Amino acid sequence: MASSINPLSWLTASRARARALPLFTRAAVAGIVVFWIVGVQKALWDVRAWGALVPDEVGLTSLYRLNTFPFIHLNFFHAVMNILALTPLLERFETEYGTLTALALFFGPFATLPAFIYLFIEKFLLRGNTAVMGASIWVFLLLGIEAMKAYRANPSFKVGPYSIPTWTSPIGILLAMAALVPSSSFLGHLSGLVVGYLCGLGVLKFLAPPEKALRFVEGKLNLMGRLPHYISVDQKKYGRFGVLPSSSSPASAGISMGRGYSSLPAAAWELDGRWPMADGKQTCLTSDQTRLGPLNSGLLRLRRDPRILKVPPYLSLLCILVGVIWLFLLPLDDYSRRTYISENALLPGQVHTYFGGSDQNVFRAYKHETSALAGKTNIEINDGLETIIKGLGLKVSRQNFTYRSAGREYSGENLYAILQAPRGDATEAIVLVGAWENVKGEVNRNGIPLVLTLARYFKRWSLWSKDIIFLVTPDSITGPQAWVDAYHDAHDSARVSSLPLKSGALQGAIAIDYPQEERFESVHVVYDGVNGQLPNLDLINSVVSIAGGQMGMGVSIQEMWQHDDRYPDRLRTMLRGMLKQGLGLASGPHSSFIPYHVDAVTLQPYGVGWQDEMAMGRVIEGTFRSLNNLLEHLHQSFFFYLLMQRERFVSIGTYLPSAMLIAANFTIMAIFLWHQSQIGPPPNTPAVERQLFLPLGLVSLLQSLSVIPLSLFHHAPESALPPLFALFALINLALPPALSALLTARYRPSAQQYHLLQSFSLLLLGMFLSSLATLNFSLALLVGLLACPLSFVRPSRTAAGRVTCYLLLSAVAPTAVAVWVWGLGGWGRR
Repeated sequence: MASSINPLSWLTASRARARALPLFTRAAVAGIVVFWIVGVQKALWDVRAWGALVPDEVGLTSLYRLNTFPFIHLNFFHAVMNILALTPLLERFETEYGTLTALALFFGPFATLPAFIYLFIEKFLLRGNTAVMGASIWVFLLLGIEAMKAYRANPSFKVGPYSIPTWTSPIGILLAMAALVPSSSFLGHLSGLVVGYLCGLGVLKFLAPPEKALRFVEGKLNLMGRLPHYISVDQKKYGRFGVLPSSSSPASAGISMGRGYSSLPAAAWELDGRWPMADGKQTCLTSDQTRLGPLNSGLLRLRRDPRILKVPPYLSLLCILVGVIWLFLLPLDDYSRRTYISENALLPGQVHTYFGGSDQNVFRAYKHETSALAGKTNIEINDGLETIIKGLGLKVSRQNFTYRSAGREYSGENLYAILQAPRGDATEAIVLVGAWENVKGEVNRNGIPLVLTLARYFKRWSLWSKDIIFLVTPDSITGPQAWVDAYHDAHDSARVSSLPLKSGALQGAIAIDYPQEERFESVHVVYDGVNGQLPNLDLINSVVSIAGGQMGMGVSIQEMWQHDDRYPDRLRTMLRGMLKQGLGLASGPHSSFIPYHVDAVTLQPYGVGWQDEMAMGRVIEGTFRSLNNLLEHLHQSFFFYLLMQRERFVSIGTYLPSAMLIAANFTIMAIFLWHQSQIGPPPNTPAVERQLFLPLGLVSLLQSLSVIPLSLFHHAPESALPPLFALFALINLALPPALSALLTARYRPSAQQYHLLQSFSLLLLGMFLSSLATLNFSLALLVGLLACPLSFVRPSRTAAGRVTCYLLLSAVAPTAVAVWVWGLGGWGRR
């Protein structure tokens, strides 16, 4: 019998099973895949709107929906999960009853009866119009049939002292599905389960096509001879599990998994437990012999098959392609979500704001006084501002600081005041930041007067339960950093002064960047922190809800001044945010607060419109009123997300697989090269001992040398940074050929050592990127994409090949990319 058994596929054992699927099961799976592919786009044809089961849309001209809705799915995950659940159940049904019977039932009553039950209950009893789609209705129908068959053989099963009827098992699955996947249709699944129970009881057996009709159609059309994988059940000869030959060749004692089935199919033999012998008799085998024997032998062949060694490079390339495609799918509606407020205590836009009226005159007076301070030193500016703030009755203090960063020394003095909450106990505080100069070096002409006006306005209200700190800094980066470091006692007291006045734990911070003189049209929300850190999404959603909803002004992110909420704009917004997070630069005064788990954003008015300073003040008032409602720190919403529009985002669980797949390709190739290093050169290919000293030593040495440029760039003066960068760029270009020449001149490494050298490097790269992806997804993805060629380069025997590889790797090296970004984007000049 072994001679007639085809071996399992060299790729995976699951592929062999897929090749043995009967015809209708293949067609059903293919239909689901085709409809999902068509449904990716919506511009030409919205397949979901066309074929979903929508109660109000079903009429005489749209009865096709009763048959199309099981093939249509919401997204990729919905389709994959339903395919995995449906395939074994549908294969078993088709093997038992035949292809033609399965076709007639699933395109007939098995689709229309559950649909009619759902329509009747949803539309006429519940008066609803909830659309349903997906093959899960067939999954529960088949589960109901199988449950009734199992009930006849084994009426109950024991769980402790309790005896539970077997037929109730699908009900447990139904309830678990409703609890774990709230978006699933409980009523739709229940409709399919009811029809399955009725079929299992034999109530609907009259719906099956008669035996004579099946034989007539098969005989006239010669379906068994023309269609591969077609199954025809002969109830008279083999009972429920007998199958007519689907080819003209005589039946043999073995299994044929080619174009058709000879004798009984493997699935039917597993169900019946009897194997036909050469003399026509049957013998019963145990389930372990029936199932585990072929599986173990197939896995053994798979392990010894040399063709499996060809798989890792293609699998690695597949991981890269799927990771990139995954990233470009994120802006679609099926993979992103609308933003929502998770913290109910915020209540954004639910209070009436009163800032305005006479406050306009106060603002103009303060603007006149601050304009007179323009051009003076930091100390003189603080002297003038301190006089104004003390006149408001607030406690005022100053802080001197000296910072050294990127070879440059920054000195200045911060000024801050604290408004003690009438209803609080000084355990919590909110910060309003106004930098004298923004990140572009522009004077915050309207921002500082607005901070002073709001301080006077907030002082008049007795509703505050949290202290409010008003912070004025000389710049937008070092000043806020020095103040927040000192507030949390994380400063160097020799360079940064301690704060004589403090309040409680900081719950949030809002920074105003308002340098323009004319009225504005919209508000730009800047939220990127240092090293890719982000504030809680609820804070951004609150600002958007107040500014865009309550105040009626436009809101934008990532400098997307015009956003049509279409795929190109969503993708551009997402990629801009990823680039900023990957570079890890501070984008405003708020960036200094986020590392201390203080959620903060910067608000920048832009455009020319009819909104004035009072509108901006009302946005800040509404945001502070929302933060004042908090009973605990913001934690309900997301800290890891990608925004692609002000009201649309993807969370970490959706976008993380993209970077993980790209990181996985390095690990796969590292394992592949490790295995290759054990194989000797042809024609003698026995396993050989690995020589680990040179690869491990070289990789460890090169990794350790990376601390040298880190230390030099951190301590070198600012004037030395450009020539130092140019020097290391040249070293980075010259080091690979120089190191290669040195190794080959004094020591000729073997092919095994080249494999090990690359294996260890890729293993470290994959490990670091996988860890980094959970902290800074954007940086991990950017580095992973640039390093992808490292997975496929191999030592070349020709000079042209070596030069080509060298130029390719040099072009995607971090120094080359830094020069390109510096030259085109101007990041190095900021």
